[in-house]
Amino acid sequence: AGAPAKRPPAMTIVLKRKAAVTAMSGSIAVTSEKTTPIEGQKPGTSGLRKKTKVFMEGYYLHNFVQSVFNAHFAENVPVKGGTLVVSGDGRFWNPEAIQIITKIALGNGVGRVWLGKDGLLSTPAVSAVIRARGGGFEPFGGFICSASHNPGGITEDFGIKYNCENGGPAPEKMTNKMVEQTASLTEIFMCEGVPDIDLSKPGVYTIGDRIVEVFDAVVDHMEVLQECFDFKQIKDLLARPDFTFVYDCMSGVQGPYARKILEEVLGGKPGSCINADSKPDFGGPTSAWHGHADPNLTYAVDLVRRMGLNAKGEKISTSEPVPSFGAGADGDADRNMILGSQFFMSPSDSLAIIVANADCIPQFAKVGGLKGCARSMPTSGALDLVAKKQGLACFEVPTGWKFFGNLMDSGTHYFPDGKTYTPFVCGEESFGTGSDHVREKDGMWAVLAWMQIIAAKTSAAGKLVSVEDIANAHWKEYGRNYYARYDYEGVDKPQSEEMMKLMSDNSGNLVGQTIQGMEIAINDVFEYSDPVDLSVSKNQGLRFIFTDGSRIIFRLSGTGVAGATVRLYLEKYTDPSGDLGRDAFEVVKPLASIAMELSSLQTYTGRDTPTVIT
Repeated sequence: AGAPAKRPPAMTIVLKRKAAVTAMSGSIAVTSEKTTPIEGQKPGTSGLRKKTKVFMEGYYLHNFVQSVFNAHFAENVPVKGGTLVVSGDGRFWNPEAIQIITKIALGNGVGRVWLGKDGLLSTPAVSAVIRARGGGFEPFGGFICSASHNPGGITEDFGIKYNCENGGPAPEKMTNKMVEQTASLTEIFMCEGVPDIDLSKPGVYTIGDRIVEVFDAVVDHMEVLQECFDFKQIKDLLARPDFTFVYDCMSGVQGPYARKILEEVLGGKPGSCINADSKPDFGGPTSAWHGHADPNLTYAVDLVRRMGLNAKGEKISTSEPVPSFGAGADGDADRNMILGSQFFMSPSDSLAIIVANADCIPQFAKVGGLKGCARSMPTSGALDLVAKKQGLACFEVPTGWKFFGNLMDSGTHYFPDGKTYTPFVCGEESFGTGSDHVREKDGMWAVLAWMQIIAAKTSAAGKLVSVEDIANAHWKEYGRNYYARYDYEGVDKPQSEEMMKLMSDNSGNLVGQTIQGMEIAINDVFEYSDPVDLSVSKNQGLRFIFTDGSRIIFRLSGTGVAGATVRLYLEKYTDPSGDLGRDAFEVVKPLASIAMELSSLQTYTGRDTPTVIT
């Protein structure tokens, strides 16, 4: 199926938005600024991330943005006269970066720029805007100014990511072309005579034949979500006197979305959305999470405490009643953490449970159910068990949401000869969950999916069904994949790379060996052959898989700025007849001991304990 028919820009303004049109003074004359290539501008799995001051220096941001346009021109993308989305997660220097990107966009011939009010758009909202705003699929892409969960501030982190016309992250072949352009860049085209745009309120601004529109950041994403869920059924759940919830926005971009959708539209109790004022430093060092807007047991201190747990997921006593349901969002609102009353739901289990109960969600039920699902390689195999029983196509892909995008676009006009796997649900152990409604992980979608499942099961049971009830029922049917992730943050990068290389060089040589009583069945370097575009992604993590199905995975993360982060993933399966109520972190400790022996991690990193366990 091709993209929907598009209306001309002028009609979109008149028919769709009704915002006041203001003719700006100034000039759209294009100036050419001379520049030279800057090393180190290769995007990672989630875009280009550096310290904020690096982006603020000279033409660092300018160079990257111009290189994206140059790569588009080389591929004959219709940039001139086209529509571009530009916004971000509200972190420090976001407004200034948005103004710079807008002027470069106009200097490269972009006809219309869409900006979220206050410069805010969550990462999933950008995808929704690209796919659904106006006539649908109008923009050729969008820039997202975000470093996701990384702290914001002048001494902290900044980032930028480019999403393509399908609403998803630029694929590797496109980012490679961008990097090629950064190496030969000599000039930047800008319309420096264009005044800064007032981001504080919706409005349409014209200058010459160009249009810049500032629009409500929440509406488009909410309209897409309303197509996915039965808002009335969720509203009835939130109206129950025995159901309470807390949603921690961690002072990131999710605040306006959470308040509008959960409190205003769905009728949740005012104040249920906490830390919902978006701040440029995500709360900064004085906040309980020290400005690290990452929804996990270690950083989401306020949320975890309110839900009656400590950083190990253990129950604690509280002075206030514990809510029935808890959730958290990261800085750019694509991640989610799900909690029940004194109960932590691992992201891997959350993904599997959503897929197992997809018939509760109208998005899937009204079209005959799911066809496909996928997980990142480090994510537990809980999803695979559900897919096998339900006869769903199931894929194991490298870490990075872009790999899910091809599977969701297979069978569309992007890949017309491919099989169709949608409707589709996918997720990562790093608290990312989503579906084919957009091409990004979507924290709000995951929260509403859980609320929808709880609402449906509560209605069927005639009494409130809890998150823990749903998890226990799932494990009794499928068994439990006990799971934990250890993060060693800010370790020496060369040393960590040497550790990974030694294990990689030993690939395949340990099969059949027994370590601490466990026999290795597979030890390899994960490689992914994309069934849609036939690309091959190598060196995607080290796997040690044992004869009983337990797994140890090592990865070097691509989302950090300073040093390196070693991620260690531990998984042990217990079938439905086994003990399903044990503490997950205790169950996998023997695997952690084996991992230390396999890697000599303590020697290479100098760390005896991880920074984060989740």
